Amino acid sequence: MKILILNGPNLSRLDIREQSYYGDLDYPQLKSAIENRAAELKIEVDIKQSDSESELISWLHEAADKKQPVIINPAAFTHYSYAIRDAVAMLTAPVIEVHLSNPLSREEFRHTSVVSGVVNGTIAGFGAESYLLAILAMQKLVG
Repeated sequence: MKILILNGPNLSRLDIREQSYYGDLDYPQLKSAIENRAAELKIEVDIKQSDSESELISWLHEAADKKQPVIINPAAFTHYSYAIRDAVAMLTAPVIEVHLSNPLSREEFRHTSVVSGVVNGTIAGFGAESYLLAILAMQKLVG
């Protein structure tokens, strides 16, 4: 099994974002943690990050064409990108939404996810462990 893991805007700058939400984890450490857990489970991952909505959509279209499972952290696009929502809705393989922080414990504008309605599930609030839990969940979904 190969899982596409997509990360949205500003995740490449974790180490300089609000530490009360993101801790002192930087993006290379996050990628390493994901890759290590996936390797332990003998799962191949392709991890990508972009600040560009159009690039994320292109990657989602490719995943749809390949029928590839996706774990996505849409980041700020979570709350307003109907274009990303529509691209996620095209996926026929399982898709899981993840967030490092718990959006419901943050500012009110973060309480709405336009993506959640078209994914198999959402895992949020566990820091890097959110991704690791998503890999385990994906393994069960794909069988």
